[in-house]
Amino acid sequence: MAVGVIAELGDLTRFDHPRKLMSYLGLVPSEHSSGGHKRQDNITKCGNGRARRLLIEGAHSYHYSANISTELQKRQESLSKEIVDIGWQAQLRLCRRYQRLMKRGKHYNVVVTAIAREMIAYIWVIAREAVLSPVNPSNRLSRVPA
Repeated sequence: MAVGVIAELGDLTRFDHPRKLMSYLGLVPSEHSSGGHKRQDNITKCGNGRARRLLIEGAHSYHYSANISTELQKRQESLSKEIVDIGWQAQLRLCRRYQRLMKRGKHYNVVVTAIAREMIAYIWVIAREAVLSPVNPSNRLSRVPA
């Protein structure tokens, strides 16, 4: 899934904050404001629809509890420890968030979209980690910016 998103979007380091990437993908709520009145509506759906669809489909997998399969362990052997740690942190957080939002009674589509939005932020962090770590170790990113 992440490879498909990267293939669709290219270099994610061109976005200086994950919120800009979320907005580019149309995963943020639209807003209608006038004076003191502010109303948020459905997601904007602007940007790359194929990448948005991949993220939404990937977000469905967080319905299940976090685990690392043997196939995933084999794929992670060639990755740096920092990237594997960020991936595991993302998996734990997104599984917890999915369950928490469902227990609060949120609509299924709202939950999946929220997970997809947060998932692209983690993909952005991993992309920055993979690009910036060999060049400048002081630019290490340990979490998704708020």
